[in-house]
Amino acid sequence: MNMNGARERLVVIGGDAAGMSAASQARRSRGPDELEIVAFERGHFTSYSACGIPYWVGGDVSDREQLIARTPQEHRERDIDLRMRTEVTEIDVARGRVRARDVDSGAESWTSYDKLVIATGARPIRPDMPGADAPGVHGVQTLDDGQALLDSLTRTRGRRAVVVGAGYIGVEMAEALINRGYEVTVVNRGSEPMSTLDPDMGRLVHEAMEGLGITMVNDTEVTKVLTGDDGRVRAVATEDAEYPADVVVLGIGVRPETSLAAAAGLPLGAHRGLLTDLAMRVRGHENIWAGGDCVEVLDLVSGQERHIALGTHANKHGQVIGTNVGGGYATFPGVVGTAVSKVCDLEIARTGLREKDARRVGLRFETVTIESTSRAGYYPGASPMTVKMLAERRTGRLLGVQIVGREGAAKRVDIAAVALTAGMTVEQMTALDLGYAPPFSPVWDPVLVAARKASKAVRERP
Repeated sequence: MNMNGARERLVVIGGDAAGMSAASQARRSRGPDELEIVAFERGHFTSYSACGIPYWVGGDVSDREQLIARTPQEHRERDIDLRMRTEVTEIDVARGRVRARDVDSGAESWTSYDKLVIATGARPIRPDMPGADAPGVHGVQTLDDGQALLDSLTRTRGRRAVVVGAGYIGVEMAEALINRGYEVTVVNRGSEPMSTLDPDMGRLVHEAMEGLGITMVNDTEVTKVLTGDDGRVRAVATEDAEYPADVVVLGIGVRPETSLAAAAGLPLGAHRGLLTDLAMRVRGHENIWAGGDCVEVLDLVSGQERHIALGTHANKHGQVIGTNVGGGYATFPGVVGTAVSKVCDLEIARTGLREKDARRVGLRFETVTIESTSRAGYYPGASPMTVKMLAERRTGRLLGVQIVGREGAAKRVDIAAVALTAGMTVEQMTALDLGYAPPFSPVWDPVLVAARKASKAVRERP
């Protein structure tokens, strides 16, 4: 109840992971007679896995509905007034209300709130260049985006695709398009794909992509998208070449979708994400919370704010927000930057800081790289694995780990993620009591082999 004895109204902007997790958790805490919940979603879908879109496009997931965790009707059955195809166009902080527009009819109306949750997500970065908005050029962030890409692939007769960018989405979409029978060229401005890795580890991903038949063009930036007489994309151009394309997928990352928040005068960080406290409350605003891809989070290793768009974080943010809105108490302390992906059967994992991250924040460190195997070398199916580890000089504190290998490689990064969160040194890691049997690991797990080598390097270079 609010101060007047009437039930409170919670307004949620955004119907995916953070927004609907917050709404659902708040509803579990407070019934409809105490808290009215109104949620706005401008798209056609709620509570879906954006991370699964490349696998849907590539055919690993056959049905779009498999990516939807909870439908609009399921949310409504929980007494959440969910308004689909409705876009919030203004937040009036002073008067505690939002203006929303029906996407199909254009009708606008104001809705007041006692508490507000902003979960507007992120948007794909579209290069500021001629032709970037041409038909056949696709970002991949929402299920609507994924459906638009699939429709485009169905309509086009040609089988040539260009992916711009080689981050997680770019690499995953390149594989998805190969699986659909396309000739794929990836144009990447970095020296190697996967800039979330150091270049020496990215080189292993490069080799795997070329092994799939993907043409990699590194150290190159797209300058324009060329269109045909029908207005659709026909090629992308760089300073010294053209690459024919019947479809173009943008995989150059995302930015926080915070234009609404900025217009309302809410605080943004260096990456243009909303700034919150540990309870996910927008700084300086008692009754406004924010979570998901539109916020910045604390990096526990570097101590600085970062923008990381991941469904794991978004769902945790929603749980924290919903608990607090519902009258409980919860916090989100931060992240260590863990992420995994794959190219065919090559698994890619990272957590903590890269070399350039550590340099940027003024850390002095030692780096070691080891080659090991996923299982005991004599056990069938053992495959090679490369582990790179960063440790702080003098203290020996673990700073980061990158792993590239075959089956069993990626999830080993979770060992390092826990060690980073706990602030462990590499010497302390060598004593970790990890599970061992020949089908699962060598006697010395690859992560611990790297920790031993890093510990030795730190001792020899005080």
